[in-house]
Amino acid sequence: MKNKSFEIRDPVHGFISLNEWERDIINQPDFQRLRRIKQLGFTDMVYPGAMHSRFEHSLGVMHIATKMFDCITDRRKEFLEKELSFNDVGFRKDKMIVRLTGLLHDIGHGPFSHGSEELMPIDPKSRKKYTHEQYSSAIITTKFKDVIENHPINQNYGIKAQDIADMLIGKSVSSKRSILWKSLISSQMDADRTDYLLRDSHHIGVAYGTFDLQRLLNTITVGIDEENTARIALEYQGLQVAEAFILARYLMFKQVYFHHTRRAYDYHLLQVMKGVLKGGLFPSPVSVKNLEEYLEWDDFKVMGFIKDGRSQEHEDNILFRNHFRKIYETPSIYDEKELEKIELASIELSKTFGPTNWFIDSNKNSWYKFDDNEIPILCNVDKTDEVLRSFSSLSKIPNALISLDQIRIYASCDFREKAGILVNEIMKGRQQDAV
Repeated sequence: MKNKSFEIRDPVHGFISLNEWERDIINQPDFQRLRRIKQLGFTDMVYPGAMHSRFEHSLGVMHIATKMFDCITDRRKEFLEKELSFNDVGFRKDKMIVRLTGLLHDIGHGPFSHGSEELMPIDPKSRKKYTHEQYSSAIITTKFKDVIENHPINQNYGIKAQDIADMLIGKSVSSKRSILWKSLISSQMDADRTDYLLRDSHHIGVAYGTFDLQRLLNTITVGIDEENTARIALEYQGLQVAEAFILARYLMFKQVYFHHTRRAYDYHLLQVMKGVLKGGLFPSPVSVKNLEEYLEWDDFKVMGFIKDGRSQEHEDNILFRNHFRKIYETPSIYDEKELEKIELASIELSKTFGPTNWFIDSNKNSWYKFDDNEIPILCNVDKTDEVLRSFSSLSKIPNALISLDQIRIYASCDFREKAGILVNEIMKGRQQDAV
């Protein structure tokens, strides 16, 4: 079958190219649903330009993952053929799997993206909440199975829907090649993070998330670690772009993703959805019926409930921008005494203002993880031997940026002033202890 090419104009990357197979996947109703899921939830209540969707982000991830793949294979083709027994047929198939995984990686997101993830049920196997990646995996292997496996173009590749799902959730660990390419979709410097930092910055009108993408592409490479595993890495000359990337992520979380007003709207959204979902939770991704019910939910459906005002208070908080206000927040570093006072404050707030006129929000996030998945940097020893070193061993940036670990207390507008006085009186003990 002749494989026609199509182009979509993108505000971040210029033109994004597609083939007929990818276009047919994009035209599936369950993919078009991503047009109705905003990338940043209710962040537009703070930054009005944050109206972009998971649809365009998914195209961007496919585009960047492909560029990363091409840069690595162009620069290190001889190395890959020697060390991993790659050949041209393998390159073509792996590239297609990477493209489709990037395209479909967010197909399982719920309404308002991460804003509704707390409403996912518990996975009985892990005893943790299901993740949107698990929903994505289940949707790919059921709802997208036919358009993936039975498309005429797939006769040239023999790709299974399970191949894509496995790369997405990390089950394909038996193959060195699979481990290698999975890093393009999920790692500390992957196509997903690369696209959302640039895209979010573009739409909301800030420069916090920007970095030199072209330099990243010019220095991305592959090497072998001490366990004889192939790892996607940056050349030593790309150390500065890694620093810029981590700084961009740090600043975006501090200024955008954990903005105190945006977090208030996440709270109001959860209260609304708890009232309209059966049992207050999404259906689990264990059957096609459940997945079809889950896929009915998007921002439009939730906004319909909000506009109808079925539970009144929280809908009005969103519709009229009458959100709960922050009355107190801890510093980024706090101690057990402060936690004790916050617990006391919560008791007193409930006694004085009731349980529904205030809430406590906590968030813990690390911009960089010091583990086996650190960003590898490829260094040449005496210009002959190659060795992979961890990013944190070569740069002070990861160690200098403290993790976000803050607690905030919010109260409704009606009780904001009185609640603020009450909390601050209780928390004065922290200030006195420090004197």
